[in-house]
Amino acid sequence: QVQLVESGGGLVQAGGSLRLSCAASGRTFSTYAVSWFRQAPGKGREFVAGISRTGGTPYYADSAKGRFTISRDNAKNTVYLQMNSLKPEDTAVYYCAARPLAVRTGEREYDYWGQGTQVTVSS
Repeated sequence: QVQLVESGGGLVQAGGSLRLSCAASGRTFSTYAVSWFRQAPGKGREFVAGISRTGGTPYYADSAKGRFTISRDNAKNTVYLQMNSLKPEDTAVYYCAARPLAVRTGEREYDYWGQGTQVTVSS
């Protein structure tokens, strides 16, 4: 079993940057793919970015390409989401999620979730 805790959210101006962290516990962390999802008020949970167990094959939603970077440090049991050029429409609660082996973009395909961290981008 994997336990996940997000941090790094906050309030930032449009055009600014923020770095989210997902700290994981569990002996098998390095065998899990990890993704970031977000949920804006009144909307469903949306895939943002995912990374394979080795970190070699990142995946991004179209809304994140060119602005966000996902990375992981298995030695620290941590996955990061670097967010640049933030826009007000990026405002949401951001969650990290883990599943065995391969990245998937559907939220129902993940069994392990953190509690989320709020990101608010002001215009």
